[in-house]
Amino acid sequence: MILHDLCGADPDRRFSPYCWRVRMALAHKGVAHEALPWRFTDKAAIADSGTDKVPVLRHAGRAIAESWTILEYLEDHWPGAPTLFGGEGGRALARFVNTWSDAVMMTGIARLVVSDIPAHLAPADAEYFTRTREARFGRPLPEVTASREREVEGFRRDLHPLRMVLRERPWLSGPTAGAADFIAFGPLQWARCVSAFPLLTPDDPVHAWRGRLLDAFGGLARAAPAEDLG
Repeated sequence: MILHDLCGADPDRRFSPYCWRVRMALAHKGVAHEALPWRFTDKAAIADSGTDKVPVLRHAGRAIAESWTILEYLEDHWPGAPTLFGGEGGRALARFVNTWSDAVMMTGIARLVVSDIPAHLAPADAEYFTRTREARFGRPLPEVTASREREVEGFRRDLHPLRMVLRERPWLSGPTAGAADFIAFGPLQWARCVSAFPLLTPDDPVHAWRGRLLDAFGGLARAAPAEDLG
């Protein structure tokens, strides 16, 4: 089992939100694997998977791409291991969280931390990242995040549905953490690994939930090189 996992110039700095979803799911399932460092300009290493983005999981001669597809693959091929979804209802709920997280969390966080990412990349990757993201945003990256001190308040308001659930229970997925938790956690771990800008306030239930996931699986996520140590 091999996971191609996005890294910075430092191969230990793993910061893809989508890869973190998979890493947490693999730990939850207890599936032994090797997480190989992969960089933005290393397209050839995953060309056979039909995508130029990670995560890509290799198992039994197959290359499985896209984080949601990988989560389903893990659930379906390791049915005796701890469940990610807790049944088809939980799978449907996790799919909704996946869509919501991509639309709300990923978009909101990118506007707050994207200018901090190039500093963590090797020169060729920094050039690629800056060029492609500035084309996406239509302006220089420092301009994208220039008003983040003000805009973070809107992002925190957007997390209110997540916050309301976490005020009543420790996990999104039920009595234990599961796929829905790992999916929503991924973007927050991404931000934590690349930026010291505080997305959450210490009194926020989302902050406490993030802390529980940082400590899960022997502190797997907390041990990752990070800028936000709160």
